[in-house]
Amino acid sequence: MAGDAPRGEEYDRRFEELAARGADMHGEADLIDSYDPTSVLDAGCGTGRVAIELRRRGRAVTGVDLDPRMLEAARRKAADITWVEGDLADPALTFDRQFEVVALAGNVLIFVAPGTEGSVLANMARRLVPGGRLIAGYSLRPDGLSVARHDELADQAGLILESRWSTWDRRPFAPDSSYAVSVHRLG
Repeated sequence: MAGDAPRGEEYDRRFEELAARGADMHGEADLIDSYDPTSVLDAGCGTGRVAIELRRRGRAVTGVDLDPRMLEAARRKAADITWVEGDLADPALTFDRQFEVVALAGNVLIFVAPGTEGSVLANMARRLVPGGRLIAGYSLRPDGLSVARHDELADQAGLILESRWSTWDRRPFAPDSSYAVSVHRLG
């Protein structure tokens, strides 16, 4: 995340305000949890909102993010979760385990450095157990990552499209959808 975007506690305040207005803050965790994974890598975890909720539900979770300020906020909220600072595209990024699910929630794929989407998908696919799932949700923009390109890059990483929705609560995906949630399985 670059520029003047809110980070750390400022970033969290946005979600606190949404929750105070009654917004469901756990749609991503609900979908991920529905696959009943024992282990989840929250890739691009930010301040840990999704990882912390999944851990509360009994999942073994590791979070990784490039932004130290976001990770600092995550560590303050949940010191018992493993938080890793690193670039999702870096093949040297290592973890102490493989995961049943790698989650790229919160527009992660449109915030990575332009041109690294394929490297990110390949690197995250290497972190999956056989048959594991990579779940990614992001806004669709005319000049951004398309679902066709996402599927092409996922295929190159050995991932097969299993499901796609327009929201985390599984509303059907349509050609005019402005958001995509894609579930790819390691083939």
